[in-house]
Amino acid sequence: MKVVKLEDILGTEREVDDGNWVSRRLILKKDNMGYSVHDTIIRAGTETHIWYQNHLESVYCIEGEGEVETLSDNKIHPIKADTLYALDEHDEHLLRAKTDMRMVCVFNPPVSGREVHDENGVYPADLD
Repeated sequence: MKVVKLEDILGTEREVDDGNWVSRRLILKKDNMGYSVHDTIIRAGTETHIWYQNHLESVYCIEGEGEVETLSDNKIHPIKADTLYALDEHDEHLLRAKTDMRMVCVFNPPVSGREVHDENGVYPADLD
């Protein structure tokens, strides 16, 4: 059994700050669960281009307000607390935060831990 406390992640290599967001990686590839789990803060007033070509992601908003715009159809999806969105088709999108947003993110396949978005909004397939 694994027990992970957020307080034990803060300030370690499992806390990754990319400017628009800070991701606290609770479960990673090396934990052998088949997925990764992140507690992520999206900073207010930011817009982040994301395109997970190598991962599927489910995102559950537990605090804050913003929106996701899918670039294939330019549809805007309002996001607020108690809303989940799933990027089930490797959807290229823009994530905009009106307020600080706290999200619980699950990735399949799992990330290794130090990933940040490249110039196309992509995480690499595997850093291991």
